[in-house]
Amino acid sequence: MMYSSRRKPVLYFKEERRLLSGNCTIYKLFGLCMVLVLISLLWLQLSCSGDMSTSSEKDHRDLQQPPPCLSNTQAPAADDTSWGPHKLALVVPFRERFEELLVFVPFMHTFLNKKKIRHKIIVINQVDHYRFNRASLINVGYLESGNDTDYLAMHDVDLLPMNEALDYGFPVDGPFHVASPELHPLYHYKTYVGGILLLSKRHYHMCNGMSNRFWGWGREDDEFYRRLRKAELQLFRPSGITTGYKTFLHIHDPAWRKRDQKRVAAQKQEQFKVDPDGGLTNLRYQVESRQELTISGAPCTIINTKLECDQNQTPWCLLG
Repeated sequence: MMYSSRRKPVLYFKEERRLLSGNCTIYKLFGLCMVLVLISLLWLQLSCSGDMSTSSEKDHRDLQQPPPCLSNTQAPAADDTSWGPHKLALVVPFRERFEELLVFVPFMHTFLNKKKIRHKIIVINQVDHYRFNRASLINVGYLESGNDTDYLAMHDVDLLPMNEALDYGFPVDGPFHVASPELHPLYHYKTYVGGILLLSKRHYHMCNGMSNRFWGWGREDDEFYRRLRKAELQLFRPSGITTGYKTFLHIHDPAWRKRDQKRVAAQKQEQFKVDPDGGLTNLRYQVESRQELTISGAPCTIINTKLECDQNQTPWCLLG
């Protein structure tokens, strides 16, 4: 009995260990399964979170930039006659509006390619210390556009065409005002010819280009309208466009980029006068450098330009 009394606890202990060992194995398997489940759930959560973050970032970018109007297309082959014989020099007068340029160049390149318009984008960047002179920069663009183009688009950098029906083709009949008063989001008077104007190089030369007297913002377009009339050129505008003032996207932020609307000294009176002699014939400038750039796959030429000013004729080219 002593042996027996001694053995029973040992036998009982061994049975208890086997029972506990079996339970531990079950617990380990259960715990391992739970860990695998938790890892799976964590991986799934991280994947979903990553997708949502990517989607959120994409939506944020889409809100900050205008939606691309068209899918990108390749430039025309040299022997592709479907693009027509004409080539557009898209002239952009420019100074320090780089965030708008980053949107404008790829947008317009895609837009024009879709319409099979042979083109090159020429950005005339004013780098002197004088006030901005849009008209003189367009004159520079005309002279620097090269012999491979036969018509111009005088094009603001902050105005994007949102309607594919807008015509950017060669203006056979006469100057074609794309951003007409019926379509432009801001300017609606009948004699307005700013924003986007197409005309052949021959017609631009007939007008002696634009007046160089307009330093600061505004009025140069109104004076150019008078030049068109003096040259007896009929002005044409889009027809059949039903999108109204939503035809263009105006990406200029007036709170961030304030326009130079100051009128200095005699500029208040001179701004309404016709300049009978000025234009291409008295333009004075220097090309400081020329750069070929690609912005999001879209090529453009940047011509850094220093304008010259005769302060005896136009003392308002400087402020103060």
